[in-house]
Amino acid sequence: MKTRPLAGFALLLAFGFVVAGCKPAAKPQSSDAKPAGVPVTVATATNASWDRTVSIIGTLYPKDTATIAAQVAGTVEKTLVDFGDRVSAGQELADIDTASYEAHLQQEEGNVAKTEANLTNAKQDFERVQNLNKNGIASQADFDRVNAALAQADADVKATHGSLAVARLNLERSRVVSPFDGGVSQRFVGRGDFVNVGSPLFEVVNDAVLKFIFQVPEKFASKVQKQLPVTFEVDNYPGRQFRGSVYLISPSVSTASRSFKVGALVTNTDFELKASTFARGTLVVEPAQPTIVVPLEAVVTFAGVTKVFVVSNQVAHSRDIVVGRIREGLQEVVSGLKAGDEIVVTGHSKLTEGTPVTLPTSGPPDGKRASLPSHSESTNRIAEHHEKL
Repeated sequence: MKTRPLAGFALLLAFGFVVAGCKPAAKPQSSDAKPAGVPVTVATATNASWDRTVSIIGTLYPKDTATIAAQVAGTVEKTLVDFGDRVSAGQELADIDTASYEAHLQQEEGNVAKTEANLTNAKQDFERVQNLNKNGIASQADFDRVNAALAQADADVKATHGSLAVARLNLERSRVVSPFDGGVSQRFVGRGDFVNVGSPLFEVVNDAVLKFIFQVPEKFASKVQKQLPVTFEVDNYPGRQFRGSVYLISPSVSTASRSFKVGALVTNTDFELKASTFARGTLVVEPAQPTIVVPLEAVVTFAGVTKVFVVSNQVAHSRDIVVGRIREGLQEVVSGLKAGDEIVVTGHSKLTEGTPVTLPTSGPPDGKRASLPSHSESTNRIAEHHEKL
């Protein structure tokens, strides 16, 4: 009777081992399974038509500047303009002792009349003595005397005519005039001042046309030519661009800066720009050049290294690049990429060299590729941009 419980326990234990033996075994993981790729979006590096430019800084100078000086000595009788006034070529600016020079002119005109009268008498005396000499009545000495008197009278007339011309010129110079159209930038004298020949009176600038003078590195010397376009900005018109074209190129390079001077002519419409203004801008050295560009967000910069991730066979590879300009959300790549390379636009924060990636199949902006402008589209955009300027 006491042995039955033990027999039942043994039976249950045997049944448990049988059930455990019937449980299917777990399948071992395959060593050939590939890890899941990082989801990314990519774009194709492409050629865009961008102008190749050089950044420039310089100064806007007036095309012509003249410091008008006194050409006669005397007291300034009046000044007719002040700084800031607009003047035209030949416009009178001031008078210097004009009354005195008018009186001197009248005196010289009287001297001319006197010498011309003496010349007339000398001619008459010469003709009478010459006739008498032919008839043997007048001596040779008398003939020589009237001949010399005639020559002297003729010389006196020429001298007085010269003095008359000088008097007229001095009277003209006593009225100071502008040499060209422009504006008065400085007035040095006022009414009552005594001036000598050479004393500065006014400074006049021709600011209807300005010269934008700037420096260009010598490595671009072979590319800089006349008529190349220049765009620039000035501080007093923020965000506004002005245009000019190259017309002066220095024939020598500065040994101190290893650059050379270039001048661009700028039409100063409505005199908005002031002479001697600081300006900064760009010089187009090669218009509409094929340029490798990528979306700006594809570029990764860390610890001084600039790179992108290039996708090949769904594997991301790090590629160091040299970047240039940024325009309309696109980054110029100077070196490190070629047209057609597939580059990661989003998802690169989780990437390292050799990381597998997966490309979503939905369309932009979550699709596989971002859209970059073609070379022809970029050319059209630049043309439209130039027309707006």
